[in-house]
Amino acid sequence: MNQTAQSLLHPVQQPASRGYAERNENHWKRNLAVCVFGSFTTLVSLSMLLPFLPLYVRQLGVESTSAVIQWSGIAFGATFLGTAVTAPLWGRLADRYGRKPMLVRAAIGMAIVMSLIGVVHSVHELVALRLIAGLVGGYSSASTVMVGSQAPKARAGWALGILSTGALAGNLVGPLVGGLLPEWIGIRGTFFAGGAMIAVAALLTIFLVKEDFNPADHVSNRAASKTATPGRRTNYVVVAALLVTAMMVLLANMSIEPIITVYIGGLGVQADHLARVAGLVMACSALGSMLTAARLGALADRIGGWNVIIGCLVLTGLVMIPQAFVTEWWQLAGLRMLMGMTLAGLLPSIAKLARNSVDESKTGQMLGYLQSAQFSGQVIGPVIGGQIGVALGLHSVFFVTGSLLVACAGLALWARKS
Repeated sequence: MNQTAQSLLHPVQQPASRGYAERNENHWKRNLAVCVFGSFTTLVSLSMLLPFLPLYVRQLGVESTSAVIQWSGIAFGATFLGTAVTAPLWGRLADRYGRKPMLVRAAIGMAIVMSLIGVVHSVHELVALRLIAGLVGGYSSASTVMVGSQAPKARAGWALGILSTGALAGNLVGPLVGGLLPEWIGIRGTFFAGGAMIAVAALLTIFLVKEDFNPADHVSNRAASKTATPGRRTNYVVVAALLVTAMMVLLANMSIEPIITVYIGGLGVQADHLARVAGLVMACSALGSMLTAARLGALADRIGGWNVIIGCLVLTGLVMIPQAFVTEWWQLAGLRMLMGMTLAGLLPSIAKLARNSVDESKTGQMLGYLQSAQFSGQVIGPVIGGQIGVALGLHSVFFVTGSLLVACAGLALWARKS
């Protein structure tokens, strides 16, 4: 039998193509480092306006105190609303065209928009540009998609925990920077400085981030997913539970934000120290999360993401309750730090499970929906907290939020068995 006939009867087996994570196994650690730096700088730039946002709104022609408060809240929330709307779209495009282009797009877009905020002439322009920053930006969201897709499954929880630590550090440092820079370079100059920081992150992303992405893989993976056996298809119960839990993480953390200054004022803090003490208490939850995010992410790699999610939800719900009974501001600060330590294990574990719940061709889209859910919680949380505080009293915010977290733990327990 000649060689041609043998090849027809016994075709040579072609090696299976390597998955996206396997092809990028030599790049993911360096990419993680760049993404941590980029997430830190972008979130510093976005959050540094908190201390002086009302002052900037007043400079733009808003006079009454109530209007200043209203427009400040709208301008601050506009970015998160924009990110919540477009995160799934960018995640889907990341699946189709690669993760690195989405990082570059986010960094360049945010650098330009942040600089433009420094030259606005009306509060409407400020709100519009903050919204655009969310729509075209989302570097932290794009980083989650890249790291969540590239890191080996056995280390995905740890890697996402490290990334979360960088983002939390940005949210913590941002207000501190915003309290100092305007005195040196003015409010408008502070926005230019923020744009410059993001531009540095953009350059590092362009020249240091490496990605082995083949657009043809997207087509072949989608075709393969359509012919997959029913047992390998997406479990939508699990996906829905993960999205609800992701939303609850930010909702729980942000529910008290609108009233925390008023609440601390009721604890006997003098008016001239109120703003500083309130800022310190707000920062405690982020500080607590920074201390444990990577450790709890690594724990999820060892004992499973669902176990960490259920445990952290129950613990966070229980820690919420004592916050309603504090008599001193430092007690509230300590409990908020403890709450941040338990919250920190949720997002890395959720992202790890979300990555494993869908086909590789849909990883970016799934993680995009996850980011959308998180930012939705960041928008909804202050609204719900403010309404509960007005209708039922300030203490009720802690009881309601704690109960929601425990109920969410029950949902996670049920979803784990699905």
